[in-house]
Amino acid sequence: MRPSQFRRLVSGEWRGPGPTLVRAALAALAVPYTAAVRMRNRRYDAGRAPVTRLEVPVVSVGNITLGGTGKTPTVEWLARWFAGRGVRVGVVSRGYRSKEGRPNDEALELAQKLPDLAHVADTDRVRGARQAVGRFGCQLLLVDDGFQHRRLARDFDLVLIDALEPFGFGHVFPRGTLREPLSGWARADALMLTRADMVDAPGRAEIREHVTRYAPAALWLEATHAPQALLSASGAEQPLETLAGQRIAAFCGIGNPAGFRHSLAHCRYQVAASVEFADHMHYTPEDIREIARWADALDVAAVLCTHKDLVKVGEHWTCNIPLWALAIRLEILAGQAPFEAALGRLAQRALEPR
Repeated sequence: MRPSQFRRLVSGEWRGPGPTLVRAALAALAVPYTAAVRMRNRRYDAGRAPVTRLEVPVVSVGNITLGGTGKTPTVEWLARWFAGRGVRVGVVSRGYRSKEGRPNDEALELAQKLPDLAHVADTDRVRGARQAVGRFGCQLLLVDDGFQHRRLARDFDLVLIDALEPFGFGHVFPRGTLREPLSGWARADALMLTRADMVDAPGRAEIREHVTRYAPAALWLEATHAPQALLSASGAEQPLETLAGQRIAAFCGIGNPAGFRHSLAHCRYQVAASVEFADHMHYTPEDIREIARWADALDVAAVLCTHKDLVKVGEHWTCNIPLWALAIRLEILAGQAPFEAALGRLAQRALEPR
């Protein structure tokens, strides 16, 4: 089931006897999952589960819902921020859905944006973190998608909340899109509302009021994912205005396609057709040829995708229609000063001699 189809199901948008029965079955499946998550969190909260603390500061970037909340642009922003202050920063990730020992899409995307960044992908993130420090001499680590990975102690937990889907439809997976109950927000040091520009001011205030019931002491930030340029597989860039007013086709294989659709609308492109694939899609050569045939029949000026898709499709693209990705940058709209003050304290610790 594609991400948007699953969301239509668990949100209740799909109505009728069939979807109602499926939701009931999913609710039953969510009971043992929720119980297991609560039990695991209680073990860590009580100090009964082992935790490894490193000699360098660790910053986790994560979320409480499934799907895309904008972790990769946030990790990029943080890596640039710390590097700009002289800190040797590294990224540790699980390498979710990497194939045949190759980096996964998020690692490839970061490598293209930050080629000098040390990035260790390991299903055992404690082991990966130790490697980042010991092999690459990292002074501070960013743990990508680390909020639920509590075996590695962190000094700062940044939790992202997608403004389009802040509460996971009120249910833990598989009945909803929550990875854990909303009470998990209490562990956060900072909460960042991403895609905040897609919700009006009263809507943002309502989300904040609800979230701060669980985490009243956490810093609050609001941010947006702003399109910056059109990016080719070779790394060449063109202004966004290059395709303004022209017909384009679009595809993506990400956790929350609604954000990509919003970015396309923001650029005022005429989207002739779009197609959605599963998150972290492994595009086969035949998949790519099929996308090219689909686009060729639409009479469009270009095909657009996300950077996460481009790093997997671009080198195999042979269609005469140009393929571009939207280059996205995180922009903080609110709460930046106290956030940077907290990061500054971490940077100071990272630079202290050990």
